[in-house]
Amino acid sequence: MKNNDKHVGLFNNRWFFRIITLIFAVLLFVYVNGSKLDNVRHGSDNGKNSILTSNKKKTISMPLELSVNSDRYVVSGYPQNVKVEIQGPAALVTTTTNTQNFKISADLTSLGAGKHKVKLTQSGLNNDLSYQIKPRTITVDIQARKTVTVPVNVLLSQKEIADGYKLGKATSSAQTATITGSVDEVNKVDRVVASINVAKDTKKDINKRVTLQAIDQNGNTVSVVITPQTTNVVVPVTSDESSSSSSSENSSS
Repeated sequence: MKNNDKHVGLFNNRWFFRIITLIFAVLLFVYVNGSKLDNVRHGSDNGKNSILTSNKKKTISMPLELSVNSDRYVVSGYPQNVKVEIQGPAALVTTTTNTQNFKISADLTSLGAGKHKVKLTQSGLNNDLSYQIKPRTITVDIQARKTVTVPVNVLLSQKEIADGYKLGKATSSAQTATITGSVDEVNKVDRVVASINVAKDTKKDINKRVTLQAIDQNGNTVSVVITPQTTNVVVPVTSDESSSSSSSENSSS
């Protein structure tokens, strides 16, 4: 009976229940926070894996490079830039977009004069990326190259200027220019000109650097490369008074 009374007394003890409650509270706290920590850890891992494994697609514009014997041929009709759609791991797509560390090219080294359809190729693109070049093929016009040397002509917009003044003979620092291009284009060139715009109220000598132009018989610009590209043009401007004074001095002498 004494033992039973002991057990009954223990369960009726207020501190006994407090200790049991505290133990359960600690166990519950450890369980809940352990579950949260595990979820956070797995969630973080999933986030990292999501970033690393997610795919991305991006279209970028790339300059087109030509492989051609430029000493013999001139190429026309091709686009300066083409579009490339790349797809793959997001981080790799972003890096490639920013650096553009690959090339899009057309190999024309085995082709002669005429029009040709050529497939575009890439080099340097990471193997983990898939790609699509737009357009996949281009049509180019390859023509024989021609170079000739022609005189430079100064072309004045007008010959009438301010009253009492007149224009002298214009001179160009470049007496001749070399034009290079396809045979067809070079044969169209009638002359190379340095055009000067003369204002009506001009009273002082004109001294300008101007861009040379190759034009045909109708005055239309021809697509050729001109060397040098610019020239310095001087047009003297004299007054009637200075001309009269000069004439008088010559007569007196």
